[in-house]
Amino acid sequence: QVQLVGSGGGSVQTGGSLRLSCAASGSIFSINDINWYRQAPGKQREWVAGISSGGGANYADPVKGRFTISRDNAKNLVYLQMNSLKPEDTAVYYCKAKIKAGLNVRAYDYWGQGTQVTVSS
Repeated sequence: QVQLVGSGGGSVQTGGSLRLSCAASGSIFSINDINWYRQAPGKQREWVAGISSGGGANYADPVKGRFTISRDNAKNLVYLQMNSLKPEDTAVYYCKAKIKAGLNVRAYDYWGQGTQVTVSS
């Protein structure tokens, strides 16, 4: 079994910073792409940032220059450093990873449980 556990959310004021973490555990053979998504109340889930197994990162326009995604392959961890936070960043943040685990011959998507980020003005 594979588990993704997100953490690091909280409440900050505009301009503040938070670092989210997502830890993968279980019978993991390899982790390919890892992405962060967020879902604000009443809105659809949206993609925020992604990082490939080689470390190449991409960002959604609203967070470019403010958020940084990184990963520690040795520890099966991914981070999302969020700086200069704005009220519109308020959402539940989810990590998603494409993981090859156990005896599976292909990789599957796994989701973390979500962590709340609240930015007040």
